Amino acid sequence: MNIQPTLLFAAISLAIPSISSGQSTGELDWKGKLRFHGETTYSPMAIVGFAAYAGVLQRYDAPEEWGQGGAAYGKRVASTAGWSGIHSVLAFGLDTTLHQDPRYYRSLNRGFWRRTGHALRGTVVTRTDRGGETISTWRIGSAYGSAFLSNLWYPDRLNTVKLGMIQGSVGLGFGLVGNIGAEFWPDIKRSVFHRKVTP
Repeated sequence: MNIQPTLLFAAISLAIPSISSGQSTGELDWKGKLRFHGETTYSPMAIVGFAAYAGVLQRYDAPEEWGQGGAAYGKRVASTAGWSGIHSVLAFGLDTTLHQDPRYYRSLNRGFWRRTGHALRGTVVTRTDRGGETISTWRIGSAYGSAFLSNLWYPDRLNTVKLGMIQGSVGLGFGLVGNIGAEFWPDIKRSVFHRKVTP
């Protein structure tokens, strides 16, 4: 089973909802957080990402115990969607209980490296509901929690602590990719739009 080629693809596919989300301000109550996680998990682009990632897993026969064919592909789609659902439930529970803000706030600095550093910092540090900062417990807990819980329906050889830790770390990588997208995507869109309308 060769999963290396799938990791970058998965990060891009599953980070699309975060990339497309705009800058938001104001305090987010529990209903707003529920809406936020629902939209970033089961938006049309996220569903496309599930289907595409399942296609890559199907291509590499991962896990091989699930075989090939339509039923196996459906199982891979359901597995990816299930992981995403668990991730969102954990994230919502943690950020609501701990009064953390799950939104990404773009940097006020200029320069590629400063802004990329801001996106990296935003992966492990988050705002609180009152505007302070704290360790991003909601992101870290949901990344590792969803990895271990979703591995329960995988074959026993894959349901290991080592793989759970690897997958949780990859989940944090998804968050970093999403933050980088949220940081730079508005500028890219504006640049592309500007080129289209300029004679």
